Amino acid sequence: MSALLRRNLLERILERPGARAVPDSPGEAISRFRDDARQAENAVSWTLDQIGLGLFAIVAVIILLTVNVMITLFVFIPLVCVIVTARIMNAQLEKYRIASRKATGRVTSAIGEICGTVQAIQVAGAETHVVEHMRTLNDARRVATLKDSVLTQTLNSTYENTVGLGTGVILILAAQALHSTQLGVGDLALFIYYLAFITDFTQEFGFFLAYYTQTKVSFQRMVKLLQGAAPATLAAHKPLYLSGPEAAIPAVLPGTIHEGERLETLEATGLTYHYPDTGRGIEDISLRIQKGTVTVITGRIASGKTTLVQVLLGLLPGDAGEICWNGERVSNPASFFVPPHSAYTAQVPQLFSASLRENILLGLPEETVDLHAAIHTAVMERDLEELEDGLHTLIGARGVKLSGGQAQRTAAARMFVRPAELLVFDDLSSALDVETEHTLWERLFDRGKRTCLIVSHRRTVLQRADHILVLKEGRLEAEGTLEYLLENCEEMRRLWSGNDEGP
Repeated sequence: MSALLRRNLLERILERPGARAVPDSPGEAISRFRDDARQAENAVSWTLDQIGLGLFAIVAVIILLTVNVMITLFVFIPLVCVIVTARIMNAQLEKYRIASRKATGRVTSAIGEICGTVQAIQVAGAETHVVEHMRTLNDARRVATLKDSVLTQTLNSTYENTVGLGTGVILILAAQALHSTQLGVGDLALFIYYLAFITDFTQEFGFFLAYYTQTKVSFQRMVKLLQGAAPATLAAHKPLYLSGPEAAIPAVLPGTIHEGERLETLEATGLTYHYPDTGRGIEDISLRIQKGTVTVITGRIASGKTTLVQVLLGLLPGDAGEICWNGERVSNPASFFVPPHSAYTAQVPQLFSASLRENILLGLPEETVDLHAAIHTAVMERDLEELEDGLHTLIGARGVKLSGGQAQRTAAARMFVRPAELLVFDDLSSALDVETEHTLWERLFDRGKRTCLIVSHRRTVLQRADHILVLKEGRLEAEGTLEYLLENCEEMRRLWSGNDEGP
């Protein structure tokens, strides 16, 4: 059951726009995959136990009624007390469970961030601060978890003692009835035997009510991770292959594109997006990309360059705007702008703790692609010679064994190995030296006329551009050729003069 929940959650995350795949931090998402899915599975499992105990309790009540109606009615007093107590403490249980889960998520997120930024922490000499921060988070988690645990155990103890006291009162009444000859010895033995079924159910039912309330919190957290999908998506039937032979995974092959779908023009009008937490973003930006041209997006830091690219590619859900490929409206950019339509290299490369070869291919059969050509275009031949195992070198989590330039070129090779009509680079050459950058662009364009959309401020790239868009504070300040912009756009002149790359 928990495997099905996790599988459906992961599928939904992979369907979401890449830059908004999870609503909170990855660590918080992991907490929901681990703890909340397990909680839901236990709740369903315990439901079956309660049904079984309930059936036994019903039969026991019927038998006890045949023994003595008046004493049997006292059996329901502990059950009523348990239900009333559970209803009174319902809100408090939810509150403490939410706080406990949030505190756990913050700790998980912090661990992930620390492990991914060890070098930055060491360079800044911030080890003591980081340890203190972790201690603070863990203290908060300990307090929240303790409150949740103590309340749960207190309620369980209350239910157990209520049932125990009730059972004692009932047995005293039964003993008095025996003394007054209303019950025989056999009746008393029968009463005591079947009373155990009822008391067990009452006690377990109290535990279950508390657990059910906490499970409600878990389902709410998992539904939030679905981000708009129907809650029923969580439990949709899908094959899991938990036993028996594994399902055959089809080979991932490079996509092919029909002649009529080849890029001629890409137009975007009125693209708008505002980040929910800050309200900043881009406002009413339009652009047009022609086949075989190089379009460059430039601007100051935080001018909206990356946001524009991510909205165009569907990595962020735009607030407004329309995108057309060869005049045809693109209804779902997130699923459309993938190979063979487009390929994308992000500003911060996303690499995995696997070999360099696996990071480039990402599931593509090597025999179906030109891996050597992709490595050559990405200017990685010398790097492969220096790496201990060449293409089979394990690069560590997030490519920690690679330099910044090597990580960027690995991501570029991953893009080059997948044929695409439009190549999108987000500040690809920011970590490259001038010579390597020059070689990369030369090799890329030597392979033929390519359609490229590039985010950059580097003069080498700007000089190659057929068309440049200048952004300022989330808006399109000006556009045109480099010569035109240097003559007519003050913002472009500032960017050009402030670039210390050289002539």
